[in-house]
Amino acid sequence: MFELPPLPYDHAALEPVISRATMDVHHGKHHKKYIETLNALLAKTGRTPDSLEDVVREAAGDDAARKLFNNAAQAWNHTFFWTAMSAGRQAPDGVLTQAIARDFGGLEALKAAFVTEGAAHFGSGWVWLAAEGETLKVLSTHDAEDLLIHRGLTPLLVCDLWEHAYYLDHKNDREGFLNAWFDALPNWSFAKGQYAASRGEGQAWTHPAPVKPATGTAELDARSS
Repeated sequence: MFELPPLPYDHAALEPVISRATMDVHHGKHHKKYIETLNALLAKTGRTPDSLEDVVREAAGDDAARKLFNNAAQAWNHTFFWTAMSAGRQAPDGVLTQAIARDFGGLEALKAAFVTEGAAHFGSGWVWLAAEGETLKVLSTHDAEDLLIHRGLTPLLVCDLWEHAYYLDHKNDREGFLNAWFDALPNWSFAKGQYAASRGEGQAWTHPAPVKPATGTAELDARSS
């Protein structure tokens, strides 16, 4: 049902911060496995959801659906992560720059808050730049948890804190990875669009919809008879 979305850039495009070797494993193995497991779990129940967001929200908080939530949320998180990065260095501008100055005191102060939050996070998870209406916030979530289950928060950027995201390139230096990541890889154009959506201007990003199975000719004939 759900397909592994292709990267919006080559596997080597994020070097030297994230190497081709890391991307080959991270996208081609880890992300792919989440998608495969998600599809297998949905097939067991016979469900054909309209969106990945629906799956994540419906499974959240249900102990019986914990495995489904973990794989669905991780599938969503990874696609958002790839989208929130750019192969070309960018800088924030416009109303987003103004919001960063207002809520953090400037880009360097935002970087310090983002890196500190991510480096101090215990165990696996994600560090986010999010918006609650006009207000920007930095926060981290554990394991597969994402912001879909936090009402009122719109994610602008995210960085993966699981070790497989950085260990080949930065060993156990998560703080060094976060510093390098923040300087080179955020897709500020994407973040600006997300910030607009948080303020009611346009729609926030959504995961690519599942591919529905084609209706066979025999089934169509049966329906028309």
